[in-house]
Amino acid sequence: MSLLAVLIPAAVALSVAYLTYGRLLARLFRLDGETPTPAVELRDDVDYAPIPPQLLLGQHFYAIAAAGPIVGPILAGVAFGWLPALLWILVGSIFIGGVHDFAALVASIRHKARSIAEVVRDHMSHRSYVLFLAFVWIALVYIIVAFTDITASSFIGRQTLENGETVSGGGIATSSLLYLVLPLIMGLCMRYARMPLWLATVIFVPLVGLAIWGGQRIPFDLAGLLGTTDATAQKLWGVLLLGYCLVAAMVPMWLLLQPRGHLGGCFLYVALAGAAVGLVVSDRLVAGDAAIRYPAFTSWQTQRAGDLIPMLFITIACGACSGFHSLIASGTTSKQLRRETDARSIGYGTMLLEGMVAVVSLCCVMVLAGDDPRAGQPPNFVYALGMGRFLEILGVPATVGVSFALMAFTTFVYDTLDVCTRLGRYIIQELTGLTGRAGGWLGTTLTAGVPLIFLLRPQLDGNGVPVPAWKMFWSLFGASNQLLAALTLLGVTVWLWRTRRAAWVWLVTGLPTAFMYVMSTWALAAMTLPKFRTPAGFVLPADPVPWAGVVLLALAAVMLVEAIRVIAEPQSPSRLRGYVTP
Repeated sequence: MSLLAVLIPAAVALSVAYLTYGRLLARLFRLDGETPTPAVELRDDVDYAPIPPQLLLGQHFYAIAAAGPIVGPILAGVAFGWLPALLWILVGSIFIGGVHDFAALVASIRHKARSIAEVVRDHMSHRSYVLFLAFVWIALVYIIVAFTDITASSFIGRQTLENGETVSGGGIATSSLLYLVLPLIMGLCMRYARMPLWLATVIFVPLVGLAIWGGQRIPFDLAGLLGTTDATAQKLWGVLLLGYCLVAAMVPMWLLLQPRGHLGGCFLYVALAGAAVGLVVSDRLVAGDAAIRYPAFTSWQTQRAGDLIPMLFITIACGACSGFHSLIASGTTSKQLRRETDARSIGYGTMLLEGMVAVVSLCCVMVLAGDDPRAGQPPNFVYALGMGRFLEILGVPATVGVSFALMAFTTFVYDTLDVCTRLGRYIIQELTGLTGRAGGWLGTTLTAGVPLIFLLRPQLDGNGVPVPAWKMFWSLFGASNQLLAALTLLGVTVWLWRTRRAAWVWLVTGLPTAFMYVMSTWALAAMTLPKFRTPAGFVLPADPVPWAGVVLLALAAVMLVEAIRVIAEPQSPSRLRGYVTP
């Protein structure tokens, strides 16, 4: 069967969902293009700044579409087969993830563009607010650990392609370092030389392409330079990446985050377009390259990933539903939304686009044979090899195509690491009440420092065999991320029920809340509680990871009790429209 037999129906399903269910959501949430949004009412052109929807859509899409929709679908597709992964991506993004993102964005703009945590405080309790913030911070730590380690793995070793050519991890490191320098120069040119955005794009996007091409010619091989092993070099790269997070979370946004975000957005669109065109051309010209070889279904249980239920629903996080998206939607996007009606395309539409990114990533597994050893490689390399194959059909040299895909993966992760560290700083400052530079450095140091502990300590599986940190933390990240989505949906459901008292609330947000809560707590308990048992009986593990899992489960349980208590209280419906005053 051809890949197009999957890609085209998936694209049609997501498009129809946007036109139908997206329109229904806009009507149920009573979006009004005439009501001033917080970006307009509170405009200061610093934090609150209304921008055209086409620009905000690209910015929001790049912020949420990091490495998650690449890693998760590949891991789940390899473990359980491509069909269960595909079905969860489509159903999840349409009825759960899209609703989650849309509802979080609308809830924020109806509350003066404040965060979901503050929406929880308004409609539940101050205790729920503190618990929510603590949960978010722990989840951010998991995200930083998983993405830092998997990015560091791109900077070591060599990847041998089918044609015998090799791609150097040191070359990817060189390209990545050059890529970080280019946004700094771009930011300085735009601020002090008044360079317009279009000219900066014309100049710096080709320079990024030059950095990709040149990286393989001047590889920065850290293992070779220091005379150490690849494993040690990967640890060192993890430390350097966390050092980057420490700095990036404190520098002005105009100097690094904004120009790098623009260049990264260009990367994302080129990567999607290149893969789509390559798949179509390969289907027409080289049918074998577009044939599905991987099994549609492998097993209900695998040693690598555990049981399909619930692990499928937390392995594929960002491609179907992600709690991290609510932090973006209510953190920065809601402060730039020009009209309420734009929430449909930016909140719901971008989640469907991310679902398509996940489908394309899954295609990189589908073209592999079931016994292909490449299926066991880290997901960033599986993605890069698949993308390289698709781009090669267009005449792009294999080494350049694979280098481009690995660089694209890295750029997505840079944005995630920046945003997570910055959000973690905000949370620490909010919880401690410390403001100013001292509070900023404390929050940033804690948020980047705790992941460093996890990265440097040896990670062992159940048999005592060393495993990469990202493998240990991806499932934990997925479970905590999906549980964050469940808690966000829980807070939104409480808000909607208190303000609407309508039956549709239980169908549209209530059922997704219950599903995500059950699956994520089930998965988190399955990964955490066995760490406290041995054949000899109950033990107190020295590993801090299971303790963090217990804390997350406890926080989620208390949040659920708080929500049930608030929902059960007799109360007259609040105003159907209007913003909640601070």
